[in-house]
Amino acid sequence: MVRSQALRAILTGFFRGQVMRNRETGHTLVELIIVVLFIGIFAAIAVPRINFSAITRQKAETVAKKIVTDLRRTRSLAISDAAGNTQGYAIRMSGSSPYTQYRIRNRDTATVVDIHEIPSDINVTGGATFRFGPLGNLVDGSDTTLTVTGDSRSFTITLIQATGMAKCVQN
Repeated sequence: MVRSQALRAILTGFFRGQVMRNRETGHTLVELIIVVLFIGIFAAIAVPRINFSAITRQKAETVAKKIVTDLRRTRSLAISDAAGNTQGYAIRMSGSSPYTQYRIRNRDTATVVDIHEIPSDINVTGGATFRFGPLGNLVDGSDTTLTVTGDSRSFTITLIQATGMAKCVQN
């Protein structure tokens, strides 16, 4: 009997100590709230210091590449539809310079194939009309250059008159 009471006392003391140790290693609700408040204060200080101009510069590159892709698409449409369309296709910039949007148009039927908006924080200037003939070349009187600018980053899009090839170069 003495043995079981001693064992019971040891085990009870052990479990009480274990419970006490668990309580000591935990955090109170007040401590957690203070930590969350500090994180919130640091975030409120750090967010306004983030350099959002990097995002605008990247957006300028994205817009320039999209315009080049649409110029190539327009040229491809003119070539692939050459048997039934002797006039070709065109891209026309809308709005005064800097442009606000552009349209891809079938020159034979005057139907608009696609319309794309240009973000307000990106400036697109230069030529306004790019007309591709059925052979993929730029038709006489078409413009050959566009400039895309965002923050401190600038891209020049150039088209070659004879072939209609479009290329984009960072300035």
